[in-house]
Amino acid sequence: MKYENVPTICPYCGCGCGIFLQVLDGKLVGVLPSKTHPINQGTLCIKGWNIHHFVNSPDRLKTPLMRKNGNLEPVSWEEALSFVADKLGKIKKESGPDSLAVLASAKCTNEENYVIQKFTRAVLGTNNVDHCARLCHASTVTGLVGSFGSGAMTNSVPEFLDADCILITGSNTLEQHPLIGSWLLDAKEKGTKFIVIDPREIPMVKFADMYLQFRPGSDVAWINGMMRIIIEEGLEDKEFIGERTEGYEELKKVVEKYTPDFVEKVSGISEDQLVQAAKMFASAEKGSIIYSMGITQHTTGTDNVQSIANLAMLTGNVGRRSTGVNPLRGQNNVQGACDVGGLPNVYPGYQVVTVEDNKKKFEEAWGVPLDDKVGLTIVEMLNAAFEGKVKGMFIVGENPMLSDPDINHVKESLQILDLLVVQDIFMTETAELADVILPAASYAEKDGTFTATDRRVQKLRKAIEPIGDARVDWEIICDIAKRMGADGFEFSSASEIMDELASVSPIYGGISFDRLGSNGGLLWPCPDAEHAGTEFLHSGRFTKGRGSFTAIDFIEANELPDDEYPFILSTGRMMFHYHTGTMTRRTPVLVTEVSTGFVEIHPDDAEKLSIADGEMVKVSSRRGEIEIPAQVTDKIRPGMIFIPFHFAECAANILTNPALDPKAKIPELKVCSAKVEKITV
Repeated sequence: MKYENVPTICPYCGCGCGIFLQVLDGKLVGVLPSKTHPINQGTLCIKGWNIHHFVNSPDRLKTPLMRKNGNLEPVSWEEALSFVADKLGKIKKESGPDSLAVLASAKCTNEENYVIQKFTRAVLGTNNVDHCARLCHASTVTGLVGSFGSGAMTNSVPEFLDADCILITGSNTLEQHPLIGSWLLDAKEKGTKFIVIDPREIPMVKFADMYLQFRPGSDVAWINGMMRIIIEEGLEDKEFIGERTEGYEELKKVVEKYTPDFVEKVSGISEDQLVQAAKMFASAEKGSIIYSMGITQHTTGTDNVQSIANLAMLTGNVGRRSTGVNPLRGQNNVQGACDVGGLPNVYPGYQVVTVEDNKKKFEEAWGVPLDDKVGLTIVEMLNAAFEGKVKGMFIVGENPMLSDPDINHVKESLQILDLLVVQDIFMTETAELADVILPAASYAEKDGTFTATDRRVQKLRKAIEPIGDARVDWEIICDIAKRMGADGFEFSSASEIMDELASVSPIYGGISFDRLGSNGGLLWPCPDAEHAGTEFLHSGRFTKGRGSFTAIDFIEANELPDDEYPFILSTGRMMFHYHTGTMTRRTPVLVTEVSTGFVEIHPDDAEKLSIADGEMVKVSSRRGEIEIPAQVTDKIRPGMIFIPFHFAECAANILTNPALDPKAKIPELKVCSAKVEKITV
């Protein structure tokens, strides 16, 4: 009998908690938190404590499957990979490289995502590669690159402890990032002031010095209003603005009309609350802003992000410890998947594909000619499939049949494809539509690295052998690439892939497996092997030189309530489940806590509709309808409803609006109009 504890990283949210996987005779039997890890320090959330269960689920995909005569049947790896390579090659030859599209994955390692995007660009010949960051923080990358020159969290998680004031908006931190939430509670005990601005009365409100509830979609209005007050009161950081920024006068002109009275009419935030919150934040020596998808998932997501950047620069809260703009990333490696090029407009290290010098650099590194056009995003890929322009898709570790807006349209688009390949650990709703399914190894069955929300690159360690005939993601992709005649995919280890990534991406230049221990990794940028990593960004100067104020006017959401659809629908996550439920709904403890979805509705609205708590209701939008239990609660605004998106049987994204932010191409998952009806027999 052999027992061992294998140090590794939790594969759920972006916190990046350190764990030990308990292995007995080659089988994963439990998990322990790392007491010395700088983020979780000996604790875990309920998902983390149960992270071993889904690995051993009987639902795991264990052998390749191919659709024959309409049915998915087990086949050998040889047959599956040969078919995929031949079919991809045929589509590329007959319809061109841009008729193919690939989804990388925030669940995969940095090394795997690097290989996926390299395969897409160097073998398939297209920049049509994207992943779920498009659905969560694409507007963060676009917005913060424009404002600061870098699209990542500016500061590290432990710095929250020493902030004087933290403004939290669009982030249900205690449920979605519980171990970051614990740092915030420790900060609160030390005296940090909290301003929570959210349409729902989230758990963090219990600890807030101020709570401002507002109408979903009115973010730019209240942020502009706060900035107007700060300028009017003379609380702006004049020295920082003069020495380190540009565009201030234009911003000042635009925010002038956002009086407290005007903001109250638009957002619902009272004049007194807005003034008090603005003064509280601007008066802090070290002010930090935390946000998540409540800010980003809008047709004005980029505007929202850049407005937050404006507020931080106006008060001089960038480039110092315990300050900054801090977007909390939703998945374990969504930051890393962006960093290593899993996006249609950038190579690894955010090197833009349309810049000729960048193109030449990667052509020399990979030994093949590359496309100089920006590729398609997730929603654009599906629209192109529907139009017959994209004929083949290769989806790795993503489940658009539950995660994307307007699921009915997603299904129609995927069914039109000549080839759909899905590589995953479970039979997801997307995999059910596939022509070929390739069984992948889980986080416990491979080596690699994940990059946490605060740019923390950490080592993932293999604890057990892959279940059944499952294979590691990068090995599968390399095998297909070689079958298509490509060179440059002869990697023998994840460490070797990281070395190649470091050689082409300056922000990862000094990162290697040898340097990554078990206690916190390295924070990029880490340009060389002697560099200790970067705790916070923009010290002394912004990545782009001067920080750019962006003068932004408030624009309403794409779809607003009307007589037919009188409610604002917003969607999100909850404590006990995670994204499309692929892992958490195969974890008994979590299913016991919450077994299905619900729609939150205010008591006043429930009374008008004669709806009781727990009663099944019909919720519909212009795109579809679902039946779902009602949860009557005064923690939500009248006229608003909220549905978690984890549950296929009452899928929120049947209802959501696929309208896109014109800059970041992120869909508006946080605001659409909807109707709630009592079900009558």
